Amino acid sequence: MSSATTVQRIARFAYDASPDDLTPEARRLFKRNILDSLGCAIAALPGPPFQALRAQFDEYRSAGTCSLIGGGTTSPDQAALYNAGLVRYVDLLDSYMSPGGLCHPSDNFGAVLAAAEHASASGEAFMLALAVAYEIQCRITAIVPVMSKGFNHAIQLAVSAAAGSGKLLGLDAGQIANAIAIATVDNISLTCVHSEPVSQWKGFSPGMTGMRAVYSASLAKRGFTGPMRLFEGPNGLVRMFDQPIDVDWDDATLGVIHQTVMKKYCSLIHGQPVLEVTLDLKRRHDLTGDDIEAVTCDIFQTGFDIAGGGGFGAKDHPQTKEQADYNLKYLIAAALLDNQVGPAQLEPERVQAADAQSLLRRVVIRPDSTFTAQYPHALNTRVTIRCKDGREFSKEHVGFEGGLENPLTWDRTVEKFHWLSEPYADSQLRHRIIEMVEDLERHSIAELMALMTAVHPRAAYPARHAGIQ
Repeated sequence: MSSATTVQRIARFAYDASPDDLTPEARRLFKRNILDSLGCAIAALPGPPFQALRAQFDEYRSAGTCSLIGGGTTSPDQAALYNAGLVRYVDLLDSYMSPGGLCHPSDNFGAVLAAAEHASASGEAFMLALAVAYEIQCRITAIVPVMSKGFNHAIQLAVSAAAGSGKLLGLDAGQIANAIAIATVDNISLTCVHSEPVSQWKGFSPGMTGMRAVYSASLAKRGFTGPMRLFEGPNGLVRMFDQPIDVDWDDATLGVIHQTVMKKYCSLIHGQPVLEVTLDLKRRHDLTGDDIEAVTCDIFQTGFDIAGGGGFGAKDHPQTKEQADYNLKYLIAAALLDNQVGPAQLEPERVQAADAQSLLRRVVIRPDSTFTAQYPHALNTRVTIRCKDGREFSKEHVGFEGGLENPLTWDRTVEKFHWLSEPYADSQLRHRIIEMVEDLERHSIAELMALMTAVHPRAAYPARHAGIQ
C-alpha cells in the first residue's frame, strides 16, 4: 500500500499523463467538446457581466500574457475567470452525470486555456492537460455524491483545474500536489448557490475557482506549499463528505470524455429531454402559445428539486437569465412560444414578457417515482399538453440528442458552433476556428487565441441560423 496521500497520488497521475494515453477516439471527442466550449463562449460575449469584468480588469491590471475571447489581454488568472465565465454563461456546456450529482467538465476550459497560453503551449499539450482535468473532476464526481451532501461541484473543479494548469506550467509532481492543495483547501463551495432566487454567482463560481487554481499553480511553482492531507487529514475532505474517496489514481486511462453529454438547448442538463419532447409535441401538432390551456411535466426528483419548484425553491416568477435557465416552467413556456430555447430566450426582456409569464403559470412540474429510480442512468420525462379546445397530447420521453445513447456528432457540433457564433464572426473566421480545432495537435494555443480575439464582442453580422433542431 502506498504511503502517498490522495493529493500526491492525483498529482502523480497528472504529471505522468502522456499524449500516448489519448486514443484517437478520445482525441476526436475532445475536439468536439473544445469546439463546443468555444461556441458557448462566443455566444456569451454580449452578456452584461463580461462588460463588468472588463472594467474590473482595467482597474486592476489591463496588460498581460493571456487573451480574452472577443479581444484584449490580461493576466492568466483573470483570463481564466473571464473565459471560463463565457463558456458557462448561456448554459449550453457539456456535463457529466453521476448518481449523487453532476459536474461540467468544460468548467476546466478557461483555466487550462489560460495556463496553456501563458506557457506558450502547443495544442497537443493543451488537449492533454484538459483531458487530465476532465478525468480528475469526473472520477471524483463518480465516487462522491457531492451535491446531495450539500456541496457544489466547484470543489472537485479546484482539484482538476489546478492539476491541469500545473501540468502546463511545467510543475513537477510535488509542485502539482501543492497546487492542488492550495487551490482546494479554501474552495469549499455550497449547493445553495443553486437556490432561488438564482444569482449570477451560480455561473461565475467555477470561473473564480479556475482563477484561483491558475494562481495557486503559479504559487506552487515558486515554492509555496499546501496541506498534503487535504483528503485524509483531520477535518479534511473525507470527513467533510463523510465517506471514503477511493479512486484508482494508478489507472492512466484518459477515457472519461466518452461519458460526457452535450446540450442543444439553453437549459440545465435535466431540461434537455423535457425541451426535446415539448418541441416535438408542439411541432407535430402545430401548436401555438394561444392554444395551450395547461401543461404538466413529470420528471425525476432531482430535476424537480433543482428546476421544478422542489427543494431549491419556487419557480413561479423568474426575472433573470440565471433564474430562467434553471426553471422548467419558463423553459417549457419559451419552447411553446418561440419554437426554440437558445440565448435569445434567456434575455431578461424575454423572460419578463407577459406571454411567457402568463404561460409558465399554467405549467405544473411533478416528481415521478419511477423516473427517479432510473436517474441518472436514464433521464426520463413525460409532458402532457392540454389545449383550450379540449385536445390533449402526451408523450413519455427518455434521453435526448447529445446524451450517451445518442451522442452529438462532430457535424452537429459544427452546426451548433455556427449557430452560436454567427453574429460575432464571419463565415471565414468561423471556418478557420473549426479547421484549427479539428487539427489542434499541429497548432499552438497562440494561433488559436489569435483567431478567438478576432471574434467581435458585440453582434456584427446577421443571425440567420434557427438553432439546431
